[in-house]
Amino acid sequence: MSMTAGNGHYNRPQGRRKRLNRHAPIAEINMTPMVDVMLVLLIIFMVAAPMLTSGVPIELPESEAAALAADKEPLSITITTEGKVYIQDAEVAMEDLVTKLTALSENGFKQKIFIRGDESVAYGEFMRVIGHINAAGFKSIGLVSTNGGGTN
Repeated sequence: MSMTAGNGHYNRPQGRRKRLNRHAPIAEINMTPMVDVMLVLLIIFMVAAPMLTSGVPIELPESEAAALAADKEPLSITITTEGKVYIQDAEVAMEDLVTKLTALSENGFKQKIFIRGDESVAYGEFMRVIGHINAAGFKSIGLVSTNGGGTN
């Protein structure tokens, strides 16, 4: 025979206990959804940031000049090593360059035009593009290079 102490119920607490309300509102902010959203946004920005550089991939020449502050998105014309010409990201035939730029000029575009050219592009190719830009009525032209830091 076995002896038991107490009332014979091992798992029940002795006496009355205050029952906890299981459906009470939580007074804390649940941070898990916010952290999830922030991580997704971080990943999106990390993926999108490299795509923000405009244009066709080329090797720009180095320069000791400081970078200029830009107020608006400038119009860039890119010259590749193969001699292809792009306005922003759209390829344009050399003979159509004047007509496309003239149309921009007639629509009120009066900002500076930046020329991005691979460092291996011939000087004559640059001058031909600059001549077409001038023929379209644009007088303010800038050449884009990377900031190489230079030696003094």
